[in-house]
Amino acid sequence: MKQLLFILVSLAYAGLSFGQIAYVDLENYQREWVALQGNGKPLIGIRSFRMKANKYYLTVDPTTLETSVMADKVLHVYNRDSIQVTKSLIGSVYERCFSIVRETENNLQDAGLNFSLPKEAGINLTIDLCPSHKPLDKDIFEDLLSAFKGLDSRLPVAVSVSGKWMLNHPADLEWLKSLTKKGVKFTWVNHSYDHVFNNTPLVSNFLLSPGTNLNYEILANEKLMLKNGMIPSVFFRCPGLVSDRAVIEKLLSYGLIAVGSDAWLAKGQRAHNGSIVLIHGNGNEELGVRDFIKLLQTESEAIKKKHWTLYSLSEGLEQYPH
Repeated sequence: MKQLLFILVSLAYAGLSFGQIAYVDLENYQREWVALQGNGKPLIGIRSFRMKANKYYLTVDPTTLETSVMADKVLHVYNRDSIQVTKSLIGSVYERCFSIVRETENNLQDAGLNFSLPKEAGINLTIDLCPSHKPLDKDIFEDLLSAFKGLDSRLPVAVSVSGKWMLNHPADLEWLKSLTKKGVKFTWVNHSYDHVFNNTPLVSNFLLSPGTNLNYEILANEKLMLKNGMIPSVFFRCPGLVSDRAVIEKLLSYGLIAVGSDAWLAKGQRAHNGSIVLIHGNGNEELGVRDFIKLLQTESEAIKKKHWTLYSLSEGLEQYPH
């Protein structure tokens, strides 16, 4: 009985249901690549940390790509050999994403998932929160909730959040997280901690800036997410969509999938069914926000008839051809 109670408490404390547990005192946060068994299914542990003498893993479901924080006491570690762990993913959606990302890893811009999924009647919405002194564009979320009011109980939205934005906008961040109570299902995408930007060519800008410590940019941002009660997803949005092969391979070595976009609205790229739409919600992209709200208005009748909706980033990837 005591063991059952411990398991139930551990699961609740790990934030498996809502991702709202704040791991404020986490320590020894580090990269992992281990095969696990939990809740009767295979999982991949990509990070571990300790808090109050307990060990936790950030896990990935290789079929759904869902991430969870789980106490090691409710998990079984069955392989720590990195080669064998990678082999265990063969045929999974997770492994397929690695292959997809490597098809574009030499791109200077827009490497990773950057294509439309044509079987979807709607879009995959991604909202970037780069460092900014301006307040959050709440209109995006308020108009979104209004458009789908009474139609969908869960609205999937991927928010790419940078560390510097979280640190400078604590009230906006709390407001954003509160939208889960209204049905918004967030996928928290790592957008790097510093989001370095300078006035140089792309080949030496953003994550390609000299002296960039990618290990820090990844892990420091994930730690800040967890301390704010946000479960980091398996996705990573490169600042400026800029990267090179070395960056993409580094991300993959951390178990992260780069996400690009085929519809950056502020750049005049049109959204089609299945598009990965990119807008900025940090107050610096009025045109993109306006175009997105216009898109919602254009599709209002289709939304009401449930012929147009929002999708999560992981949906449809199992149908993507090898």
